[in-house]
Amino acid sequence: LRFDEKVRVVVFKSEVKGVFCAGADLKERAKMDDAEVGHFVKRLRNLMDEIAALPVPTIAAIDGYALGGGLELALACDLRVAASSAKMGLIETTRGLLPGAGGTQRLPRCVGIGLAKELIFTGRQVDGQQAFSMGLVNHTVPQNSDGDAAYQRALTLAKEILPQAPFAVKMGKLAINRGMEVDIASGMAIEGMCYAQNIPTRDRQEGMAAFREKRPPQFIGK
Repeated sequence: LRFDEKVRVVVFKSEVKGVFCAGADLKERAKMDDAEVGHFVKRLRNLMDEIAALPVPTIAAIDGYALGGGLELALACDLRVAASSAKMGLIETTRGLLPGAGGTQRLPRCVGIGLAKELIFTGRQVDGQQAFSMGLVNHTVPQNSDGDAAYQRALTLAKEILPQAPFAVKMGKLAINRGMEVDIASGMAIEGMCYAQNIPTRDRQEGMAAFREKRPPQFIGK
């Protein structure tokens, strides 16, 4: 996906009705020794980092349970859409664990430090409406009879992104992600570097021409 230039947006959805991702298999985990557990969680953390580093926008369609590593997967995405009936939580402390695949870092960046601490310390689960009210998800929708309401809303959101200039969107994601990790002056410099890369693109010229000619732009990602 990272190297496929035809990909504009990636939507993560589950094929299991009622479950987005239920997290680690604790029965499997119980059979591992301490070294194996450490290796397993490190690989999981690396996977989430790779998802977060995808150059195109990513959307998690949460139509059911997103618990533990399942919520960490959703947090690794840029945007999250949830059914109102979905259940989300970093529940690791209820099992004698702590989030190990990015949850302690991505949740506070998403909802703020105080709320993230409360959710992680208590292992509390929240539904889609509660998640929306705290900024954990971008949108919440009533579940439908097919059980894929969040996926359908995620597709609608993806279709809003698709017509926009692909390279500009990629640079926007890069500037936001890198800029959030540094002070604002450094962030401004990062934005300037990303903007400079966008200036010579054919899509920028097309955007200007379409505006002058009062027509919709036809972006090609170049």
